[in-house]
Amino acid sequence: MKKSVTKNTIDLLSMFILLFSLMTFVVGCSDDDDEVVVDDTDEVTDDDSTSNDNELEINDFLQIATGQITLYDDDGEVLASVIEGEDFYGQDATYLKGSAMSYTDNGDGTVTDNNTGLMWQQVPSSDDYSWADAVTYCDNLELSGYDDWRMPTLKELFSISDFSSGWPYLDTGYFNLASGEVTKDEQFWANNYYVGTTVEGGSNAAFGVNHVTGHIKAYSATASGPVGGKYVRAVRGGDYGTNAYTDNGDGTISDANTGLMWAQDDDGVTMDWKDALAYAESSELAGYSDWRLPNVKELQGIVDYSYSPTATDSENVGPAIDPLFTCSQLPSDVQEAGYDDDYGYYWTGTSAPFTSGEPYYYAWYVAFGRAVNGEGEDFHGAGAVRFDTKDEDGPAGEDAERYYNYVRLVRNIN
Repeated sequence: MKKSVTKNTIDLLSMFILLFSLMTFVVGCSDDDDEVVVDDTDEVTDDDSTSNDNELEINDFLQIATGQITLYDDDGEVLASVIEGEDFYGQDATYLKGSAMSYTDNGDGTVTDNNTGLMWQQVPSSDDYSWADAVTYCDNLELSGYDDWRMPTLKELFSISDFSSGWPYLDTGYFNLASGEVTKDEQFWANNYYVGTTVEGGSNAAFGVNHVTGHIKAYSATASGPVGGKYVRAVRGGDYGTNAYTDNGDGTISDANTGLMWAQDDDGVTMDWKDALAYAESSELAGYSDWRLPNVKELQGIVDYSYSPTATDSENVGPAIDPLFTCSQLPSDVQEAGYDDDYGYYWTGTSAPFTSGEPYYYAWYVAFGRAVNGEGEDFHGAGAVRFDTKDEDGPAGEDAERYYNYVRLVRNIN
């Protein structure tokens, strides 16, 4: 046996020497005739990754964790642990899905997201802009030697939201607030113009993210100045947040970019948050039993902002989701303001306090239909992300109560 191993070793060594000699000969010949035969410039090394800062490698839609690592019940009490089969198992902190948020302060007024590859403006302007003026500001911005800044999409802007504590929902160790203060006015424009109509903006509304309260909603796009204007944080890099769906033909939709599989339909039943968690954990669909309730970033990631029940163009009328999916219409006794084509809210597994320092007795939801105010009018826009009380006996929210919401199941493909 020892003799056999020695022979094999010698044979492998001989082959390596021969291969190395051939490579040396080829490279040497390329130096003589200026023809590069062996090219290793496509290999990414630490030096290569920093040699051209203008080239940002963008991950199409790597899912980023919310940052929430604490378990809560429906009264907002902290739970030391929850085991499978118990109430409140399956919430955001049960699974901790997504890549942990990771940033690099470049020391030049910019921050690079190490997950998405996007480069962000670290210190936003303290000016209040209309939506169009914010677009112009970003397009004209020259910062740290770069002039290819732009307005971020909602999915890009929401990717840096930090749900570990809230108020603000942003890592201020890397990102400055525009006003320098923790106020509800820290609202930042995204480039998603609303295709529908809202109470505040009419047919001229656009979406933004409030990085103090954590919400996504549509604002009046034409308002400007201290009264109605919003802030903007510029970004550079290729688009992040694109979906690549496949209809699997078995009631599920796979997204190759996020690595998530979704239930194509909801089951038309609304429930409170605790029951939504239990429902997801016990679901079996298409031969899979590892379904769960999505976290808030995952569910926002399948919103399609080109659709709204109030869209002015008939081709865009519908729930704010790709037509591969279906959403249950609200029953007639739940329809607000006489609408007969509205769609519901969908629970996430992510909890929220109403304000800083309060218990986490709310949970985040995504509105795929109208996001209504207390009068049942579309105030925030289809695709809005907000929170509501987890059960019927919970504290009242600031708008109309919907503590019975739908569930969109999700699971990880790998």
